[in-house]
Amino acid sequence: MKTRTVAFLITAALAVYFVLLGGRAFVLIGTGDPVGVGLGIGVLVLPLIGAWIAWTNLRFGFVTERMARQLADEGGLLDTSSLPRRPSGRVDREAADAWFEERRAEVAESPADWRRWFLLAQAYDLAGDRGRARETMRKAIELFHLPTNRA
Repeated sequence: MKTRTVAFLITAALAVYFVLLGGRAFVLIGTGDPVGVGLGIGVLVLPLIGAWIAWTNLRFGFVTERMARQLADEGGLLDTSSLPRRPSGRVDREAADAWFEERRAEVAESPADWRRWFLLAQAYDLAGDRGRARETMRKAIELFHLPTNRA
């Protein structure tokens, strides 16, 4: 199953959960009891926060996918299939580190190019640093949205 399909299924399940949770919140608010109203308002905030988190993650995925397509169309996506791998399938640490250093040098040469940041995020991901990969991809997205960098 494609990642996009899974994301939509999970989002749909969350939407149902948020609607049910929101219904319980209105029941609590409808009691008129100060404690019930307070709890109802608190419970009502949870689906709003959840919807915001779901939207920001979906938007992140959509933009990242669009950037990857554009980079692939330009011939700029780098092939990592030749990198040596461990039995688990992960890229060998030394190879990932060397690949990472090449991408970091490219970013240093052209820090305003979203393509370089995208590839650096990919390098972080290959090295197993998911947090920095997302942070770096956010920088790539920020640069991608600048009017001068989209084309």
